[in-house]
Amino acid sequence: MKSLRKNNWMGYLYILPLLLFSTALIYYCMVCTVGVSFTDWNGMSKEMNVVGVKNYVKLLNDKTFWTAALNNMIFFVGTVFVQAGVGFFLAVLLKLKLPGTSMFKAVYFMPIAMATSIITAIFRIILDPTNGALNQFLRAIHLDFLAVSWLGDKRFALFAVIMVNIFQWMGFSMITYYASLMSLPDDVYEAAKIDGAGFWRTLVSVTFPMVKGTTNTLIILGIVGSLKTFDIVKLLTGGGPGRATTVLNTYLYEKAFNDFNAGSASAIGVAILLIALVMSGLQVKLGKEE
Repeated sequence: MKSLRKNNWMGYLYILPLLLFSTALIYYCMVCTVGVSFTDWNGMSKEMNVVGVKNYVKLLNDKTFWTAALNNMIFFVGTVFVQAGVGFFLAVLLKLKLPGTSMFKAVYFMPIAMATSIITAIFRIILDPTNGALNQFLRAIHLDFLAVSWLGDKRFALFAVIMVNIFQWMGFSMITYYASLMSLPDDVYEAAKIDGAGFWRTLVSVTFPMVKGTTNTLIILGIVGSLKTFDIVKLLTGGGPGRATTVLNTYLYEKAFNDFNAGSASAIGVAILLIALVMSGLQVKLGKEE
């Protein structure tokens, strides 16, 4: 019994450094952010006055905040489900072990290893309305009416940002699904083949239901990832044109570093945290019920 108790305490000692590190850099900062959200601190001076829930009341009546929240929701739906769908289909094709499978895995996964600044710089050139490769291609095939200002038009800017994000992170969904598919038993597919199920029937009725756990995981990661979105929007459009691509994190940045309103910025940060917790909790609950 003494040996068992000693081993239990040793286990806690092993995780203590990580616990202290997380507490100092994550949880302490979260508590501080909640505290600052109830003040009028400008982020620079020592003066900090408590204003209660004033920042939250302003936030609820702030049209820009709700626009940013809506853009975040559109970004989440547009990226997570398309990313997961394309990643799943590519993983299924790679599982067929066609010639060049290893090369294709590397090519699809490569954007994840690239810095966001590099990807956005490339796509700013590709999506240039005048000399960009995309619009030049559209004009070459006589689809001039589709050659628009992808990043400068309110109607298309958010769509363009979503497409760039899908390009960068599609490989992550593919690799995750591929790992899940490789663990599925072959006898299930043999039984489906004996029953006369073709490729699409097997895909819909056998493969997809067996990787629902992976799908739920990708959705939860997508919820958190979409709410953390900042760099790709900031580097591509800066939140414009107008407020067409402003998301919660770019608006938080504006409040903190442009308006010097750390109190309101902290309130936005707390709102992002609450949204992430609620959405992730709902997805976990729905996943368990299924």
